Amino acid sequence: MAAARADYRHGIRANLGQFVHQLVQVFLVGLAIGMFRTVVPALAESEFGVARGSFMMLMAFVTAFGFVKGAMNFAAGRLSERLGRKRVLLLGWLAATPIPFLILLAPNWGWIVAATVLLGVNQGLTWSMTQTAKLDLTTADQRGLTIGLNEFAGYFGVAVAGIVTGMLATAYGPRTGLMLFGVAVVLTAGLLTLIWVKDTLPWAHAEGRQRAAGRTDGPRPRYPRNIADTPTTWEVFTLMSWRDARMAAISQAGLVEKFVDALVWVFFPVYLYRHGLSLAGIGWVVGVYGFVWGLSQLFTGRWSDRVGRKKPIVAGMWLCSAGVALVLVGEGEAWWSFAAAVMGFGMALLYPTLSAAVSDIAHPNWRGSAIGIYRFWRDTGYGIGALLLGAVAALAGSLVAGFWFTAAAMFVSGFIVLVACEETHPRLNPARD
Repeated sequence: MAAARADYRHGIRANLGQFVHQLVQVFLVGLAIGMFRTVVPALAESEFGVARGSFMMLMAFVTAFGFVKGAMNFAAGRLSERLGRKRVLLLGWLAATPIPFLILLAPNWGWIVAATVLLGVNQGLTWSMTQTAKLDLTTADQRGLTIGLNEFAGYFGVAVAGIVTGMLATAYGPRTGLMLFGVAVVLTAGLLTLIWVKDTLPWAHAEGRQRAAGRTDGPRPRYPRNIADTPTTWEVFTLMSWRDARMAAISQAGLVEKFVDALVWVFFPVYLYRHGLSLAGIGWVVGVYGFVWGLSQLFTGRWSDRVGRKKPIVAGMWLCSAGVALVLVGEGEAWWSFAAAVMGFGMALLYPTLSAAVSDIAHPNWRGSAIGIYRFWRDTGYGIGALLLGAVAALAGSLVAGFWFTAAAMFVSGFIVLVACEETHPRLNPARD
């Protein structure tokens, strides 16, 4: 028994090899989504036949991606508690296999929408598993750092892909460049998963046994009391969505912050393209958003382990709101890069911290499901945000209205967290019997 327990020690240092493998995986996951975020929206009109001013059609592929990814996040958490984390990760990479060829052969925008449906399956299964697996391996005091590193690696991959695909599109043409990039990413990720990644579900089971036996140290988390030890999917869903004020506030913030990402994904490249920036220039501006977001999470996640979750979340929501508004009040590549950096830093403050807050108060027995349902609401924000942004822009007849709508939504959502959510970090707000 002693040897068995030693195999499931928790902490980054004790599990460094697998922790690094999971970081590589999420970097590859970021590369996969990043190949859709520069070239595809910028050339929607000229390459894929989307009529100018068709805001709802332009947003269709992000809408499809968001709803599919949200559903896959929901399923991934529960599946991973039954099948294991590694099998779900591998299924995610299998789903991505046709994507590069759909882009290469696409006769119209409908094929791009179909490709993003598969991308949603891929992202929902793979990104959820990289995050859940790392949380299985680490300790409570490392959750902010863990998620910060996870999101750094993923969004660094998004930024790298935006720049590299812009260059490949210029060198080989948009379709061939994206196909070559996509095949390399999916093949590499699938092989690494098969050969080196271990299933981390036993670490989660070991933590649950330790807590049940009272063998854990440190302050007790404020776990919800109105849920069973082994809850049903519906119990966890309702808890995350409305029965627990903290979880509900976190979930709505996750949903609304995706409005910014939907905006940056589609409207921002189109806005820049219409203002005369080249594909390479768009790649760099959008890349600044991803790089600042990714790099800053090396520090912001760890910072939330010290100061708590609530303050960084609220500050990040309001900083993103300001960054979106800044895009519209200036001109030029340098100014837009600055606005992108403000948005990126705001996302770095809130993004890992929201996930860490869920992990703080989700019991190990159902943490995978809680993370999956939070991610369901968060990534459904892509779909809801894309629909709302497309509708607002269509009604106003301008992309600019979508920017102002997003800025306002982020400010209001941050205020809801300020009012409705208590601090979740167990050291700063421990449970009291």
